Amino acid sequence: MAGASAEHPIVVGVESFGEMTVGEDGHLLSQPQNIRALVAEGVLAEESGLDFFGLGEHHIEEIPLSAPDLVLAAIAARTSRIHLGSAVTVLSSDDPVRVFQRYATLDALSSGRAEVILGRGSSTESFPLFGFDLADYDRLFDEKLDLFARLRHEQPVTWSGTTRAALPGLQVYPRTASGALPTWVGVGGSPASVVRAARYGFSLMLAIIGGNPARFARLSELFRLATAQSGFAPRPIGVHSPGHVAPTDEQAKEEYWPTYQTFLLDVRRQRGFPEITREYFEHEVGYGSLYVGSPQTVARRIVKTMTALGASRFDLKYGMGPMPHATLMQAIRLFGTEVAPRVREQLQAREGPSFDRSSHVA
Repeated sequence: MAGASAEHPIVVGVESFGEMTVGEDGHLLSQPQNIRALVAEGVLAEESGLDFFGLGEHHIEEIPLSAPDLVLAAIAARTSRIHLGSAVTVLSSDDPVRVFQRYATLDALSSGRAEVILGRGSSTESFPLFGFDLADYDRLFDEKLDLFARLRHEQPVTWSGTTRAALPGLQVYPRTASGALPTWVGVGGSPASVVRAARYGFSLMLAIIGGNPARFARLSELFRLATAQSGFAPRPIGVHSPGHVAPTDEQAKEEYWPTYQTFLLDVRRQRGFPEITREYFEHEVGYGSLYVGSPQTVARRIVKTMTALGASRFDLKYGMGPMPHATLMQAIRLFGTEVAPRVREQLQAREGPSFDRSSHVA
């Protein structure tokens, strides 16, 4: 199955939702401290050799990351190579024009290192916050994705719909240096969403947070077929999954399990999700979509997933609930210095010669 190529080289990155973390004194950091800690984590991601650092938009007390593009701009000022982007931007409750402008500005500040991953939002707190009706969930995303696709051409846009004011041939600024902001669509398992991403020529980010990742192979194949039928050249496929790295398998599991079990427990109960048992956790770590373990274990499982799905990119969503900041920093360092090189080496041995990671944009 196709994966890395000269056009789509292997990309290994990390993402965070900005969950509240614990400081050296064992107490939760304040929200301002937590945001500054994210900047340190992004800088470390580059120092550790990773290709991408992403931040996901959320609007709750436990995850107070409502303006990830601003945090990414701070990271851009302290880095020079790593690509920076959202993970994801909830396009349904935002304005596509403003999203484009913010990430085009980030692209300028980072000298062409910005990306955006667009999604409908599995967490819906932003809808009432910004005055949107959840009854319009699908229509909001459909229309706004269509508008964003037009904005991405960086030419005057004529567009009309029911979810925002029409654009009568207006130019949106700033333009990017490359002329096309790298754009992905995050998909959680819907074939219709996969086809929609392909129809616009976007890249595909498969958000796999549970179960055997191999079951998503049919979506990878569907995306390749739909992209070709839409007249576009092959686009990259990425995987977003949660996990944690520590020196040993047992240490990684013991550090991750407590917050994995209890984080957002009240929210999960309100949504009717079952209780998470240790047995379920162990199964997900061994056979599912939790990449928790030593560098050797995590690298082996990532390679297996990317090969099965024909993916050229893997983003580890690190952290889960109020974990210590020092623990997160160690996980990022291990992932960048020990996991990522193993993944690249093993995949490149299967695919052929190595590729220039600086050209990995979508």
